[in-house]
Amino acid sequence: MLDQVLIKEFGKRIRQLHTGRSLSQEQLAELTGFHRTYIGMIERGEYNKIVDTLTKEKRSWLMSRIGSKNTTPELIVRSLVHRLGFRFRLHYKRLPGKPDLAFPGRKKVIFVHGCFWHGHEGCTKGRLPRSNLREWQTKIFKNRVRDKENLLQLKEDGWDALVIWQCELKDIETLIKRILIFFR
Repeated sequence: MLDQVLIKEFGKRIRQLHTGRSLSQEQLAELTGFHRTYIGMIERGEYNKIVDTLTKEKRSWLMSRIGSKNTTPELIVRSLVHRLGFRFRLHYKRLPGKPDLAFPGRKKVIFVHGCFWHGHEGCTKGRLPRSNLREWQTKIFKNRVRDKENLLQLKEDGWDALVIWQCELKDIETLIKRILIFFR
């Protein structure tokens, strides 16, 4: 199933485009990128009938393209930490969980977690898809367990860890304060 929130947003956009204009479904399809049959379904509010247009193999291939290193949130945090004057090692393989940023001289590490992939509770980006729910629950649960085990192992080895969530990048000032407190 396509993301229902996304489809509802497209529905709002379609209604905005439709208001005060006499646009055909073909014209709306051209403006929005949706097929004209979907335009009618969206206009009628039949969001639950719209299915994923990609084959299982194509969806799998697209999901496999999502990398675990050098993600946009990670690049933002790296740039921020570097501008604060701290130097670090990337993806330090000698430590559990290969932290995104490691500061060996200080025995500190920073993990930058994507809200979806690491199951950030209470975050809108951390919601699971409705399709294949059991598989996603299992995968995210395993990720969370592995994260906790890595943090415990680091603590036992005398390392301090800071976890920065993707959604926290919205408020850079607060994030800077958290990072500076972490390094005191």
